[in-house]
Amino acid sequence: MKRFLSRRNFIQSGALMATACAASGATQSFAQALPETGKPLPIKLGICSYTFRNFTRAQMLGYLKDLRLADLNVKDTKDHLPMDPTLEAQALADYAAAGIELHAAGTIYFPSSGESDIRGKFEYCKRAGIDTIVAGDPTPESLQRIERFVKEYDFKIAIHNHGPEDKYFPSPFDVLKAIENLDPRIGLCIDVGHAARANANLVDAIHATGARLYDMHIKDLGNFTSKESQVAVGEGILPIREIFQALIDIKYPNFVDLEYEIHGDDPMPGVIESFGYMRGVLTGMGYINHA
Repeated sequence: MKRFLSRRNFIQSGALMATACAASGATQSFAQALPETGKPLPIKLGICSYTFRNFTRAQMLGYLKDLRLADLNVKDTKDHLPMDPTLEAQALADYAAAGIELHAAGTIYFPSSGESDIRGKFEYCKRAGIDTIVAGDPTPESLQRIERFVKEYDFKIAIHNHGPEDKYFPSPFDVLKAIENLDPRIGLCIDVGHAARANANLVDAIHATGARLYDMHIKDLGNFTSKESQVAVGEGILPIREIFQALIDIKYPNFVDLEYEIHGDDPMPGVIESFGYMRGVLTGMGYINHA
């Protein structure tokens, strides 16, 4: 399915409509069609540092400034947040100086139930002041050990579904089954693209997860079968407005992080388009957005 309007054409058509309204004396009625409700913005938008995996931390900080973003889901890729304590400390100092808040770390993988490996990753996040770990593909065996550390550190674990290729967690519903009897601080990071490819109803998944939704990775797809079909948010077929409405319905307090995995050497055009579309959707839903 193709989009009926590109974002550029949408913006251009909106400008033409405003001009026409002004010319016809209908400026007031046009303004009333999109009233400012005064409601606070209900969705917190952030970004995954993996989006800038081909760029250094210094380059990424420049991009975040251009995007007017201060909220980052950071990953140990390039020099974004190294595992080495000394290098990590320098990265944290750079983020603090730039006014960047780190709200989650990941995706971090837990391929084994080895205590030293798990503790090392919890300590890594503790040093960074991050209490939400986006976890990739923990084994059923490692989940039991991870639960012990969740209780010890009082951290949240957000298990990331990775679509049909994921041996354990293709869909958010697979995660929910696995964690049903575990500590409630073990929850989900719903990746909407991978979830859609696993035939999960995204709105139902959000409602089913509820208070155990600790992060979300947002993207868009050109079709429901191929992860290579990713496009800028708003150019694909995922129900972005319905996703946002479901998050509002459950009073989701955490972040929606753009994970733009295409055009790794030149991500900014797609990133800008994605944020423009998401902010536009929220404005169209009646929320004031000054970003």
